[in-house]
Amino acid sequence: MSVYYLETGSTDPCYNLAFEQYVLEHKTEGDWLMLWQNANAVIIGRNQNTAEEVDPAFIERHRIAVVRRMTGGGAVYHDLGNLNYSFITDAGEAALQNISRFTEPVCRALGSMGVAAEASGRNDILVDGKKVSGVAQRVHQGRILHHGTLLFDSDRDMIAGALRADPAKFASKSTKSVRSRVGNLKDHLPEGTTIEQFWEALRRELMEEDACPVMLQEEDLARIRDLADSRYRTWEWNYGKSPEYTVQNRTRYPGGTLDVRMNVRRGILCEIRFYGDFMSTAPLDGLTEELRGVARERKALEDVLSHYDLPALFGTITEAEVLQSILG
Repeated sequence: MSVYYLETGSTDPCYNLAFEQYVLEHKTEGDWLMLWQNANAVIIGRNQNTAEEVDPAFIERHRIAVVRRMTGGGAVYHDLGNLNYSFITDAGEAALQNISRFTEPVCRALGSMGVAAEASGRNDILVDGKKVSGVAQRVHQGRILHHGTLLFDSDRDMIAGALRADPAKFASKSTKSVRSRVGNLKDHLPEGTTIEQFWEALRRELMEEDACPVMLQEEDLARIRDLADSRYRTWEWNYGKSPEYTVQNRTRYPGGTLDVRMNVRRGILCEIRFYGDFMSTAPLDGLTEELRGVARERKALEDVLSHYDLPALFGTITEAEVLQSILG
């Protein structure tokens, strides 16, 4: 089967995320590879509370876009020193949805350039112990999107300034702890290597001999522009109104941070929201809707949770941990 290769022709994060979503939802056959870049932007995970992930004064001062993506995981900073990749293919059975299915080819591609990269943790690729890539996934109607960053020569001061460090992840809230954790691939490549050369080398390594560079039709591009405007440029999607809550439980588990906020009246869940950087591959809307009106007690909650594929919703956060966070 051929690999179809796409570039977006844009550095607009709203357009690029709409482009990626459109390909996932409408190009339902074959294997697709996208390489793309965003101008300065913070890209928020699907389940994160935007207001708590960015420094608003820094964002405004440096004119950084803030856009929510459709995959789980944590917030990341993009600039033109970063290259993004996306794989879109058949999801297959649950075993084939493992992140290593996609990170291993990227590590091999980097290895062919002389960079000793390794997948580590839930969603990182490391070089010399420093994070050079963060990844996330989404499953939609039997197709899977896996995408990731590749920090080639990103501004680490901008990364540290734009993102609010989670004290559960770092020993200190200081920006120093963020800067020290991330690295740039340029430092491990031959001197003088440009991002354009890196882009071409990565494309060559990730594509098979029968790869097919393609361009979408104008009809497709028009629909992508409409999606960018109707979703990715809206305040409702990127920030949204965080509801008032009477109970909040925030816990860092091995599978990520789970922050549960609830309005509880007389023991009944009137509203519930799940925030965090856990690696979900499916939206939580159905679960949060079904939990409304349910008693905040173990048996009732277990009955609702039994209707759902929890690994798709919460990654490796377990049912017991979800219950612990709801029940407190």
